[in-house]
Amino acid sequence: MKTIPSPDECLKLLKQAGCKKEVISHCTAVRDVALRIAKKTNANIKLVEAGALLHDIGRSKTHGIKHAVRGAKIAKKLGLPNEIINIIERHVGAGLSAKEAKKLGLPEKNYIPETLEEKIVCHADNLVDNNGIKPIEYEVERALNDGNDEYAKRLVILHKELSDLCGIDLNKI
Repeated sequence: MKTIPSPDECLKLLKQAGCKKEVISHCTAVRDVALRIAKKTNANIKLVEAGALLHDIGRSKTHGIKHAVRGAKIAKKLGLPNEIINIIERHVGAGLSAKEAKKLGLPEKNYIPETLEEKIVCHADNLVDNNGIKPIEYEVERALNDGNDEYAKRLVILHKELSDLCGIDLNKI
């Protein structure tokens, strides 16, 4: 399956992987926010939708930080397109540097979102807490309280970049 799966196919893949209802509900909430952002940019809507729906497929195996790497492995086994695999692998926080990844016990590589679609899904996930929308300041404050200054900076930069692209503060989207 090297084509982008439909929304129904994505939901079916989440269920087959063993994702709980709460995870699927979160993924649909992230999809809704991501689509609102994508429609204000020149993003690939189908890719954003599928990537947002599948971004937490790794939560079928673990709810820790490694869910992104596990999810990418699941997506590879399913034969999903590389663009979706990258969205899944790079959606954690506002991305992780290779140094941060190593410190967290992940394979040492760069997990910073690169494409517009990766950035949109990653940031939509930052704006959704469980399945409700929260302002980015909530996540920034949490990062700062945890001593994750670099993460907090990346959150602010990503929020500004996408807000500028959309012509609206994404807290209001």
